[in-house]
Amino acid sequence: MPDTLTIVVVEEDRERAIAIVDALKASGSYDVHVIGNVSSLARKIAALVPDVVLIDIDNPTRDMLEELTLASGPLERPVAMFVSGAAGDLASTAIEAGLSAYVVDGMQPDRLKPVLDAAIARFQIVRQMRRELAETKRALEERKVIDRAKGLLMKARGIEEEEAYALLRKAAMDQGRRVADVAEALVTASGLLS
Repeated sequence: MPDTLTIVVVEEDRERAIAIVDALKASGSYDVHVIGNVSSLARKIAALVPDVVLIDIDNPTRDMLEELTLASGPLERPVAMFVSGAAGDLASTAIEAGLSAYVVDGMQPDRLKPVLDAAIARFQIVRQMRRELAETKRALEERKVIDRAKGLLMKARGIEEEEAYALLRKAAMDQGRRVADVAEALVTASGLLS
């Protein structure tokens, strides 16, 4: 996160918006923008390119929650939603949608900074987990392709697994490519020739 965070506050009530902005300015150095009308929310948020989005809604509906979470880009940035009262199972729906924080009893100025910090920390943890999961999936897919390529070489040349891998590795080094890329090319070529 940058030194000075750009924060978008989605708040339709002007008085509450002013109180929120004042609380944020008192707790740190933030570039705060207020969106008072939720129509075209996605476009408005995208235009501001915020680091964090804070949404204050009295009683959200499931449709409103989905619209707001899609509009605020919870996978791109921390998003905290403040609601006035418990709204059934909307908390779990909000977290599943990617919100970093879902706070009941509304946005209280004295709780704003700790909630903001927690939302940012949670977002960073989840983003790191998503990155690691994607890397693991990619590595697993590459491993499968390498195993298929080794199997093709073993069958075509009548060699053992270690020799097949050595051939793949040598071809990769000779071509200045990764073993997974050479294996992918071999599997693709084999599919075309079959």
